[in-house]
Amino acid sequence: MARTIQSLERGAAVLRLLAGGERRLGLSEIASALGLAKGTAHGLIRTLQNEGFVEQDPPTGKYQLGAELLRLGNSYLDVHELRSRALVWTDDLARSSGESVYLGVLHLQGVLVVHHVFRPDDSRQVLEVGAMQPLHSTALGKVLSAYDPVALSEAVDGERADFTERTITGLEEFESVLDLTRARGWAADVEETWDGLASVAAPIFDRRRMPVGAVGITGAVERVCEGEELQPRLVAAVRDTARAVSRDLGALRF
Repeated sequence: MARTIQSLERGAAVLRLLAGGERRLGLSEIASALGLAKGTAHGLIRTLQNEGFVEQDPPTGKYQLGAELLRLGNSYLDVHELRSRALVWTDDLARSSGESVYLGVLHLQGVLVVHHVFRPDDSRQVLEVGAMQPLHSTALGKVLSAYDPVALSEAVDGERADFTERTITGLEEFESVLDLTRARGWAADVEETWDGLASVAAPIFDRRRMPVGAVGITGAVERVCEGEELQPRLVAAVRDTARAVSRDLGALRF
């Protein structure tokens, strides 16, 4: 059995304690409830406080859960709602397109795949939920970079690795691609990240008209493209799916 880290276990215990009961507790109360020395409890609380997970109430000096936990919780709920709203629509997109469907969100300096629907055939496929994709070369990443200022900053300031001979790494050319993405409402990746594969993706918005993710399909170039261009019916299907999920999230305009 893998060993656990005692300080993390104790930190988690502090958070659980503050999440229940009185919600605001003094140092002595926390130490007593958890069977810790006051010095140990104080060190844990100071660390959690520095990270924003715990706050001290000035009038009483007691501790309570911090705003950072709310932010993390909201992030989880947003992703969970996005995925749950997209389930039916992404299944339909996989059936109508015959290709794999991916749902992605911004995470750190890349795109986190939060949902993956297999291509509807009997081929062997690997589930890619939890995989990270680059922002600058993938269709999902370009969409997020075009509409999300935080993603744009990460893509512009971060390293734009050269994956294939088609990968766009120059800043001026990359920004032109993002301008085109905003103008037409979707992004493409034709062998820019993986040889032999092409993708198309479109943005998903919430009720505040904020970009919360992107949905797209990926498949062999010979299936997804006609010559050098993506098949219009596939582009339309992806955009329709993005609009449908956005509507389910409360977005009224596109």
